[in-house]
Amino acid sequence: PTTDHPSATTAAKPRRRRGKPGTSQLAAWGFLAPLVVYLLAFYAYPLYRNVDLSVRNYTVYTFVHGGAPFTGWGNYTTVFHDPTFATAFVNTLVFTFASLAFQFVLGMALAVFFAQHFRLSAVLRALFLVPWLLPLIVSASTWSWMLDSGSGIVNYALHFLGIGPVDWLTSPHWSLVSVIIANVWIGIPFNLVLLYSGLQAIPAHLYEAAALDGVNGWSRFRRITFPLLRPVSAVTLMLGLVYTLKVFDIIWVMTRGGPVDSSTTFATWSYRLGFGNLLPQFGLGAAVGNLLVIMALIAGLIYIRIQRRLYV
Repeated sequence: PTTDHPSATTAAKPRRRRGKPGTSQLAAWGFLAPLVVYLLAFYAYPLYRNVDLSVRNYTVYTFVHGGAPFTGWGNYTTVFHDPTFATAFVNTLVFTFASLAFQFVLGMALAVFFAQHFRLSAVLRALFLVPWLLPLIVSASTWSWMLDSGSGIVNYALHFLGIGPVDWLTSPHWSLVSVIIANVWIGIPFNLVLLYSGLQAIPAHLYEAAALDGVNGWSRFRRITFPLLRPVSAVTLMLGLVYTLKVFDIIWVMTRGGPVDSSTTFATWSYRLGFGNLLPQFGLGAAVGNLLVIMALIAGLIYIRIQRRLYV
């Protein structure tokens, strides 16, 4: 028998279980908690400690037992008036922007080249990744041997071309060039991988339409490839900038910042102040390190501003 009673119809429908108020928010915070803990432990706290080091006069004793006197901006004032500051600042800018320029241009050229999908393209791409996969200490040591003034293979090749030997690592005129060359070689695969991935996202029909219109290769690159690669190019340059600013091991292994501070950057100067002397100056080293953080922060803010202008 059927019934028209409303309670019977309501009872026949399955009831949906509703979670308690705020359950979804608790679940979201549960997923975010490991990330927040990681950021606080490995980013926020070390940055706080570095700032604390830079505003106190730490010695080996006070570093272990505490009680370092507060100096305020004294360490920064000392760094700014140090004769090494101007040299390290200029070297940091030259090293960073020269490395970025050559890495990006060569990486872009190789990405466009491998986008043709010719035979052995995959094998050659894999071989180009070798510099990126090698430990930096191994790469820097290899370049130190290759650029050695007496027994290096580079000077040996220059001899056959009728060019005299070059003091790559011991001349103040060539030491910075040497570490730039090594860093460019190491950074090309990174640019190649990102830019090649960006090229794969460009629709093929755009190139087909350009070919039907008689557009040549350079015009296709200038009007199609490069404009559509701007987002990927911006990310590539930004990541490369942050990475290159803090490069230390390549320079330290090859030249130790010399000779006569000719290849000293903020990264090597900070290490030398904090750990490279018998009487370490932790406060000064931390102050120089914070200057690198500020430079990277400024670059990040500029990147965000440019992205807003492009997409807002």
